[in-house]
Amino acid sequence: MARHIACLTFDFDVWSGFVARGLTTPTPVSRGEFGLVGARRLVDLLAAEEIRSTWYVPGVVIDSHEGDVARVVAAGHEIAHHGYSHVVPASLPPEREEAEMVRAIDSIRRVTGRAPRGYRSPAWDLSPVTIDLLLKHGFDYESSLMGDDHTPYFARRGDQVFVDEPMVPGETTQLLEMPISWTLDDHPHFEFFRAGNTLAPGLANATAVLENWLDDFRYMTRETDWGVLTFTCHPYVIGRGHRMLMLERLIAGLRDLGAEFLAMEDAADAFLARPAAAA
Repeated sequence: MARHIACLTFDFDVWSGFVARGLTTPTPVSRGEFGLVGARRLVDLLAAEEIRSTWYVPGVVIDSHEGDVARVVAAGHEIAHHGYSHVVPASLPPEREEAEMVRAIDSIRRVTGRAPRGYRSPAWDLSPVTIDLLLKHGFDYESSLMGDDHTPYFARRGDQVFVDEPMVPGETTQLLEMPISWTLDDHPHFEFFRAGNTLAPGLANATAVLENWLDDFRYMTRETDWGVLTFTCHPYVIGRGHRMLMLERLIAGLRDLGAEFLAMEDAADAFLARPAAAA
C-alpha cells in the first residue's frame, strides 16, 4: 500500500544557537526570542490543521522557557533531544558530550514525563562517539545525517575515513536514521547571518522555496510507494508573517499530493513496522 509521509519538525532553539556562537548581546538574543512568538503561532496553526509534529528543543531552552515548551507538550507534539546547549557535539570532549546529553534528557523528562525517543544534533554534526551515546541512553532514532532523502536507514558507527585511502565503513547499528537535508531546512534559505568572516545571505523568496519543497515531495511520490520526507524549520525563522503564509501553502500543497503528516517518532515506528525494514 502506497504511503507518503511528511514530517514537520521544528528546532526550537530560541537564542541558544546565537549564544553558542558567542553572540550574547541584546540584539541576537532578542532575535532568538522571536522564536517564542513564532512557536505560539505554529502551535495554533498545527492545531487548526490537526497535525502532530516533532520539536527538537535544547535543554537550556526548556530550563529557561519551560512554560513555552509546556504549551507545545500540551498541544500533543513530540519533544525530542537537541543537546543541552547548542554547542556542536563534534567540538566537545566525550565526557562533556555525555554530560550534556544526560542533562537534556532530564530536562525533557521533567516537562514531558518521559525520556525522548529521538535526537537531532545541534548544527547537524555528530562526534565519533555520538552514536554510541545514543544507543547507551536508549534512543530509538536520530535525525542529523544525510545519506538518503526519503528512505530511513540504520546509522553506522566507527567509520574510518582517510584523505588518501579507501573508506572503511563501520558497524551498522539498530539506531534508525531519519535523514534530513539543508535544502529542506528553512534557515539557509531565509536567515541572514553574519559571524566573523562568514556571511549567510538568506532572505530568499518564500514562494521559490515552497516550489522546491513541494517538488521534493512530488519526486518522492513518483519514485517510491513508501517514503518519509522531513522538513526542518525554526520558530524564529518560519514564524515571520510571509513565511507562515508559505507554511500554510506548503501544508495545503502536500495534502493535495497525498501527504500523511506524522510526528517523527510515529514515522519511525511506521518504517520499522514494515517487513522490508529488517532487511
